[in-house]
Amino acid sequence: MKIKLGHLYPDLLDLYGDRGNILVLAARTRWRGLDFEVQNVSLGEQIDFHALDILFLGGGSDREQNILVADLMGRVEELKAAIEDGLVVLSICGGYQLLGQYYQTAEGQRIPGLGILDLWTVAGANRLIGNVVVNLELEELAEVNSGSLSTLVGFENHSGRTYLGPGLEPLGKVIHGHGNNGEDQGEGMRYKNVFGTYLHGPLLPKNPHFADVLLKLAMERRGEAGNLTLLDDQLERLAHESVVERILAKQKKI
Repeated sequence: MKIKLGHLYPDLLDLYGDRGNILVLAARTRWRGLDFEVQNVSLGEQIDFHALDILFLGGGSDREQNILVADLMGRVEELKAAIEDGLVVLSICGGYQLLGQYYQTAEGQRIPGLGILDLWTVAGANRLIGNVVVNLELEELAEVNSGSLSTLVGFENHSGRTYLGPGLEPLGKVIHGHGNNGEDQGEGMRYKNVFGTYLHGPLLPKNPHFADVLLKLAMERRGEAGNLTLLDDQLERLAHESVVERILAKQKKI
């Protein structure tokens, strides 16, 4: 079996080591004796969303968003159809915002998004920066190797405040940090198998349990869920727990 991942705009969306998320997915797939293929797709290049198992969009600046929307708009209906069919999508920061209705700059200009998801982003007066701990709310956690972990950790650095429409649920509740907007304690978003988050770092090396959720969903879509064999994640779990403890210990001192 082969997992095929499409990496959209690796030359434009790759802030704070976001490319490392792909390395983790590749490693955890190959450790299970399975193949992993990455298709890098940039401006003007063709991609068959239905042929993918996972789609990845990293973080980028406001300037890139105008360019990328124009490039993707001609194939947005195909992407919507693939999402409705269960395509697994991981979108980080600018990539997360790109899937929404619009990004409103500090000057009041609205940069259109792809309009796939009912969310929108408004620039704030200051940036939301720092380490984040999130209580992860996913049923699939109980079914993957590191099911004992129930938190996400990462690093955020964004001026945009993202708000979710009534049909969307946050990925989790912020324990430490700002999350989507610093107001409602929500971080990220989930719709079907689409996940958006502001967590850089990169995200997945610090959260192997979340990486396995993505792989599990991709395999289920292919009818191959039984191939997600267990891995010995003792060291990964200890590393994750130590990061959470360190961040929350600093919070208590403040």
